[in-house]
Amino acid sequence: MNQLVVIPARAGSSRLPRKPLRLIAGRTLLHRTIAMARAAIGTRDGVTLIVATDDDAIADHARAIGCDAVMTDSAIATGSGRALAAALAQATPPRFVVNLQGDSPFQPQGALGAVLAALDAGAQVATPVIALDWAALDALRDHKTRSPFSGTCCARAPDGRALWFSKNIIPAIRGEDALRVSQPVSPVWRHVGLYGYALDALRAFEACPPTALENLEGLEQLRLLELGIPVTTVAVDPPLFDSSGIDTEADISRVEALIARHGDPTPP
Repeated sequence: MNQLVVIPARAGSSRLPRKPLRLIAGRTLLHRTIAMARAAIGTRDGVTLIVATDDDAIADHARAIGCDAVMTDSAIATGSGRALAAALAQATPPRFVVNLQGDSPFQPQGALGAVLAALDAGAQVATPVIALDWAALDALRDHKTRSPFSGTCCARAPDGRALWFSKNIIPAIRGEDALRVSQPVSPVWRHVGLYGYALDALRAFEACPPTALENLEGLEQLRLLELGIPVTTVAVDPPLFDSSGIDTEADISRVEALIARHGDPTPP
């Protein structure tokens, strides 16, 4: 095994109890995430998919779908911590570990594959970003008037190296009116919450307590930058619809309405 893709699936959720087993348009959240991951992995050699959970019913459900599952400590509070625990539970530790959020089954097609490819190419940490056109930037600005800490932006170098992540919209744009006329895409990149790590980078990340800037922004990837661990961003196309994560009953209703309107993006 070269790359281990881990879907953390914790049972406890104050806003949506037993979230991985909740139905969305007839399929569980976990089933949708597994199907998306399988399609992205395709016929790649050396990639293993596993669910990491603290709940027997979730593990049984994953296995019934045909996906392996490993039990992890219920005291683990983060997806990255659960991903590391799953990696260290393997008979042979993988070179790379991908933390595929279990509550975001409608991520951009190609995001997981792009992260796997970046790790194979030598990235220590890889994560996807989406270039926002002007309409998408306007929608994000409007959304942040109501939910200022929802949605993360990334400033990146021309070679894809992440310079910073923020809950604010970055960069600030001087001469925006002229830019809108001259180019169809804004200079703002939106981050997709999917991370691939070299195993040593994930160990270093988990060994360090949360940092000051990480706590201020509420973004764990800032710990990597503060530790001096380079983060490679990979550009991907936007998804069929923007669903973000599934955290509440309202999120389920909203996504079911989007599926009814645009079709179901989850592979069979």
